Amino acid sequence: MKPFKANVVIMIVTLFWGSSYLFMKMGLDSVQPFNLIALRFGLAFIAAGGLFAGRLRRNTDVSVLKHAALLGFILFGVFASIMLGLQGTSTSNAGFLMSLTVIFVPVLSAVFGKSMPSKRLVLGVVLAMTGIGLLTLRPQSGIGFGDLWCILGALLFAVHMMLTGRAAKTSPDPLCIGIWQLGFAGAFGLAFTVLWETPRLPGSISGWVAVLALSLVCSALGFILQTMAQQYTTATQAGLIFALEPVVAAVFGLLFMNETLSIQGYAGASLVLLGVALSELNVSRLLGRKKQPRREAAG
Repeated sequence: MKPFKANVVIMIVTLFWGSSYLFMKMGLDSVQPFNLIALRFGLAFIAAGGLFAGRLRRNTDVSVLKHAALLGFILFGVFASIMLGLQGTSTSNAGFLMSLTVIFVPVLSAVFGKSMPSKRLVLGVVLAMTGIGLLTLRPQSGIGFGDLWCILGALLFAVHMMLTGRAAKTSPDPLCIGIWQLGFAGAFGLAFTVLWETPRLPGSISGWVAVLALSLVCSALGFILQTMAQQYTTATQAGLIFALEPVVAAVFGLLFMNETLSIQGYAGASLVLLGVALSELNVSRLLGRKKQPRREAAG
């Protein structure tokens, strides 16, 4: 696969993931949060596991299951936070706040790696935090409870990404870890459903559409396509494309949920995206690459 085609595939995955906030909001009208997580990741595991059944049988061992169990639990925490957040905020706000994962990853790496963050990262964090303030702070009420859940979800997803990177380096088949983690996330969702909710299936067509879209398209297909495409493109290019996910979420919220952003909200969303882009993109390096051909041509 050529890099251009890989980036197109990643753009398609970004569309899938951006739409997931809309489907989660729809699904919450039929089932409770933990129940929706159990259905989403349980069906995703069945679909992905069935497709790669032979590979799972050959390459699954105790180490794979240990990594997958830990990652699955954190992934459950990520989506539990998002589900709880969506009960108190809009799909567009949730999408923009979840994009903070791109900033949390290098921040956590700097903190636990005891290395000084770059000026570019510091500027990106400042812009993103300013954007969060504009996006979420409301007159006389402060930041919403749903917004706080989404920020926690972004932080947990950053931890998940870091642990996934470490697990992938020590595993002979990272795809197996990825598939098994879907099963563990679904199992944790089912356990929490039994403890605190009433297990049930969606009782409406829109509920089933939401569950099937989340499990088969956003989770199983999205995960498989992402894994395949990222082998043929750079992490920076993939990160910048994935940074468009909140824009997609906002568009879906505008078109299908009649959500709107105020001028303050648009300003905040723009600053969040700018901060995310700065944390991912080495501008000086790109400018240096552009200048080099000019010097050669002049000589």
